[in-house]
Amino acid sequence: MALHKNAIPILEYDDCKTAVIMPTHQKLNIKLPEKAVFAFLGDIIDKYAYTHGIYPIAEFLSATKKYPIYIVEYKGESICLCQAPVGAAPSAQILDWLVGYGVKKVITAGSCGALVDLPENTFLIPTKALRDEGTSYHYLPPSRFVEINPGVLKAIKLAMNKLCFPHTECITWTTDGFYRETREKIAYRKEEGCMVVEMECAALAACAEFRGIEFGQILFTADTLAKVNAYDERDWGKESFEKALLICMDIICEM
Repeated sequence: MALHKNAIPILEYDDCKTAVIMPTHQKLNIKLPEKAVFAFLGDIIDKYAYTHGIYPIAEFLSATKKYPIYIVEYKGESICLCQAPVGAAPSAQILDWLVGYGVKKVITAGSCGALVDLPENTFLIPTKALRDEGTSYHYLPPSRFVEINPGVLKAIKLAMNKLCFPHTECITWTTDGFYRETREKIAYRKEEGCMVVEMECAALAACAEFRGIEFGQILFTADTLAKVNAYDERDWGKESFEKALLICMDIICEM
């Protein structure tokens, strides 16, 4: 195990599995189910829990808010449910915490920006993510892409086919810079095969690979950057939020 130094700090990689602060440093007396839905769906998870009379069994405490952790029974499976915060760094932090307390299989869902001409609320399955954020470089050596586990991709497609739910495979561009998606950079990403852009997939996939767990993601189109001279927020994919949660719960049962 060694620190691989580089003139560019973000390209330095330490392959040591032990850090000064570990995800379980709080030593909470909880054991989470092996399967988790960790999704970027606003308050949909909280609403689902409230509707089904489910109360949090724990909370992830951040400097800005608390993230309730629920356990639900679905199709004979115990599933951990947790809202994911937007952004590579905070979402990977909570994912690492969930893994520390027992999670081994994770599916997530969230909206994305279309780089090509895709209708709003189109569902996609990312097969790999371009690493244009910082968090993934703390979990895996530098590379241009991080691949999604083939076994998880198979489970995602199986579940969506059982639901007769249309979907498309894609390459996604994960970025930290929402306000730095320039026209030239968008064109370059499209040349590399990216169909959509979001802010977490590469980081979560890298964290999962480092920790040795299974991870997959589904995306649905919200805003679009496909038009040359205009940006269109559309309706932020709101029509897909509730659908995405239920699809994730079916997927995690297949994993």
